[in-house]
Amino acid sequence: MEMDKLYEEEVEVPVSPPGQYFNSSVICSYVFGFLEVGVPIDHSQALTLIQNVFLPINPRFSSIMVRDEYGKMRWKRVEVKPEEHVKIPIFPDSTSSDQLYDQYFGEYVSNILTERTPQTKPLWEIHIIKYPTKNALGTIIFKLHHALGDGYSLMGALLSCLQRADDPSFPLSFPSKVLSNSQHANKNLLKKLPSFISTFFNSMSDFGWSLMKSKMIKDDKTPVRSGYEGTESQPFTLSNISLSLDQIKKIKSRLGVTINDLVTGMVFYGLRLYMQEMNDKAKISNSTAIVMLNTRNLRGYQSVEDMLKPEAKGLWGNKISFLQVSIPKLNQVRMSNPLEFVWKAHEIIKKKRQSFSVYLIGLLLQLEMKLRGPEAVAKNIYNTLGNSSVVLSNLVGPIEHMALEKHPISGLYFTMTGGPENVNITIISYVKVLRITLKTLKGFIDEQKLKLCMEKAFEVIFKASMEIHDKN
Repeated sequence: MEMDKLYEEEVEVPVSPPGQYFNSSVICSYVFGFLEVGVPIDHSQALTLIQNVFLPINPRFSSIMVRDEYGKMRWKRVEVKPEEHVKIPIFPDSTSSDQLYDQYFGEYVSNILTERTPQTKPLWEIHIIKYPTKNALGTIIFKLHHALGDGYSLMGALLSCLQRADDPSFPLSFPSKVLSNSQHANKNLLKKLPSFISTFFNSMSDFGWSLMKSKMIKDDKTPVRSGYEGTESQPFTLSNISLSLDQIKKIKSRLGVTINDLVTGMVFYGLRLYMQEMNDKAKISNSTAIVMLNTRNLRGYQSVEDMLKPEAKGLWGNKISFLQVSIPKLNQVRMSNPLEFVWKAHEIIKKKRQSFSVYLIGLLLQLEMKLRGPEAVAKNIYNTLGNSSVVLSNLVGPIEHMALEKHPISGLYFTMTGGPENVNITIISYVKVLRITLKTLKGFIDEQKLKLCMEKAFEVIFKASMEIHDKN
């Protein structure tokens, strides 16, 4: 009887507005999590693990989206056949001298990035690649529909399937944020007034600019923005850059900025170097980055159990917003001092984080949802992404090595699909490595040249930062 009651409750769970935006006729978005495995993969226990570990994480992994009698979208529990969701490809024999399968792996990933999963089954797949590449002896790919949750939720679910490699009895831990005391904490209301006024006008300006970026103002066409619609269904290529977190922390310390400021500035500089390489005039083009934000005020991942509690601060779902950040132009000053990119990123992000325009945009989307429905909102989001040049998103990963059923995880990265942008950049930390993943439009972006420009940007910024005095 209790099980019947639980089943009925789960049937009645409505699909959140963002869940409907991300699974519409306009946008069909997925989050891909890649686990690089340090030993040959034994998949014999895969179906058992899915049944006993993965599916119990959240009822949505056993549900499909249906429209009820009132026209509202809801999650409906269905019987799951794990074997229908697990894909184990067979590659041709490797022709490379080192017997690696990077080419076949890249082609396979390019294909699954744009394929839609059937709406008649729960919206996820697991791909087990049992072939070695230069980075791993095997790779496990989790393909999870964005309607199931945002990157924070889905990464939390993925990490729930893993254990600490050194001692599974201990939980995974994450880098903690050091919260500094505000210089204005003790000021009275009168002294804070100028700051409030400044924030108000900045917020209004940001809000107005965001509306115009969504409706009218488009970025210039450049080597990173073709300006064509429908590119989300075209083939994309993934490439990865691994950076030392120890080196990043050294730069952060010398420049007095956050890791997020530093990496954003480095990415901006790398993008401008690439634009200059491909078309010299593009280095001063009007280009915008969409920086995705997790709106939960949390320092690390909560357990999935805590996420699902009604009173939880980190509720499961799509708790995201975004900043529209102008990519600094590669003028003469910044060409002679690339650290200007980092300081400019620090200045812009700090200013925009203090703005409440993201909340005004959220309210506007809610209003549009009520008046015009999810398809109209999805089109609005699509236009916002399409009018910009690049999308950035980052997640924090664990500081200890992980394992999946005695399979050590040597690397971790992720990407997202569904938007019309030609370049999507995702960033995640794992142990002592920061992994930057570039998802680029095949045939339009020279992914190897872009990767080299990003690596050059890091090298130049690292060298320049070591030549100045430590600010701490």
